[in-house]
Amino acid sequence: MNNHSPSWHCIQQCGACCRLCPEERGEALAALSEDQQSIYLSMVGADGWCIHYNSGARSCTIYSERPDFCRVSELGTLFDVPSDDLDPFAIACCKQQIRTTYGGRSGVMRRFNRAQRTEGDRHE
Repeated sequence: MNNHSPSWHCIQQCGACCRLCPEERGEALAALSEDQQSIYLSMVGADGWCIHYNSGARSCTIYSERPDFCRVSELGTLFDVPSDDLDPFAIACCKQQIRTTYGGRSGVMRRFNRAQRTEGDRHE
């Protein structure tokens, strides 16, 4: 049995976090500074997805230059989460966003869950 907390790992070709719909992201949007909120809102396309999201490739076209609020490493700062709690917090955030975007039983959710378990299993 695994007694270790899972480590957060992004999965490729997900893009759930690129669904920016402000009406679905109230708490997250409220946590941003006024400047960050302005950048965030400027990135929302007519369909609710980030204007930098390539839906065909399911990838970010500005990944290396993406804003802080697009970086999981910055979630702790944005939401005042201690570093020891960042992995479980990030996993919960991703699960919520994947569930909202693709569904709780989607292939994306299965791949995400498998990626988190796989890392945790390596520490046994």
